[in-house]
Amino acid sequence: MTRHLLYTAALLATLTATAQERYATRTGHISFHSDTPMEKIEAHNHKATSVFDATTGAIEMAVLMKGFEFEKALMQEHFNENYVESDKFPKATFKGKITGITAEDLKKPGSHAVTVEGDLTLHGVTKPVKASGTMGMEPTGAIRATGSFTVKPEDYNITIPGMVRDNIAKEIVIKVQVDHTKM
Repeated sequence: MTRHLLYTAALLATLTATAQERYATRTGHISFHSDTPMEKIEAHNHKATSVFDATTGAIEMAVLMKGFEFEKALMQEHFNENYVESDKFPKATFKGKITGITAEDLKKPGSHAVTVEGDLTLHGVTKPVKASGTMGMEPTGAIRATGSFTVKPEDYNITIPGMVRDNIAKEIVIKVQVDHTKM
């Protein structure tokens, strides 16, 4: 009986410690940029969700494609209807791991160089992604993660019609900034 109680207490202590190291947000900022001599395209989404486990470095993100806002309404319409087919593929997700930082590092103010590696699912296609970024504790107590990487639309079966092919970059730059708060 005593052995059972000790095991249960140890398990609860482990679960409690693990739960205290999880952070989340529903207001992450993801933007993408396409810059060609013909046209500059930029869109922003401030409603990305993310959960980060500081103990393991595991991170998951999701963003609704219709949440991206463009300067021109027609660009937004073409993005959703013709390119990413938002009704058929409503969200993009990322599931991976952040390395180069420990849970102890995140308890102190400052920013640290990190690497994030995992799988990005976009337009129904999953591909591995690796990027560099920074992560650190903000004065507010939030853990800020920033980074950028590029994707090629063709890698995710996103077809660009020949008529506008020169208006859209071959590689799209994606920037991420999320402020995780303790769950």
